[in-house]
Amino acid sequence: MKSVILIGMPGSGKSTVGVLLAKRLRRGFVDTDLILQEKDGRALQEILDTEGAEGFIATEERILTDFVPTGEVVATGGSVVYSQSLMEHFSRHGILVFLDVHAEVLLPRLSNLDTRGVVRRGGQTVQDLWNERDPLYRKWAQVCVDNSMDNHESVIEAIASLPELHARKG
Repeated sequence: MKSVILIGMPGSGKSTVGVLLAKRLRRGFVDTDLILQEKDGRALQEILDTEGAEGFIATEERILTDFVPTGEVVATGGSVVYSQSLMEHFSRHGILVFLDVHAEVLLPRLSNLDTRGVVRRGGQTVQDLWNERDPLYRKWAQVCVDNSMDNHESVIEAIASLPELHARKG
């Protein structure tokens, strides 16, 4: 059974959709930010404050490479897309689903950038982050689902009906 690996910007709804999708598919749910915090022993923002953006990305890569999805719905942190090896790792273990949300929709959702543990460099704005990350998410995604309207039922239905999720390994 393939895992569903949700990728996207902070505030795109990965955790919310992930929990609801896991219930719908009767699967486990994993949030990689929680794995990172548990294994490292620090909150995301504390890792960022101590290590900086590059150190955070290296820590995330080191810890999450040991996590092997086995059929769960997985919500990743928004910064996993900066690590080619993590993206290759996740793409080997599941279907990468990009929750696409327009930058202007994210602005009110991300009013707490300085305390939320969002990896950014040199005071990047939400628009700057979106401009940088959107092409990376699209590069890796096997499926793109628009979540700009926060219509979780239609997003969950679009993902749950993917034929790849119902194919049996021979």
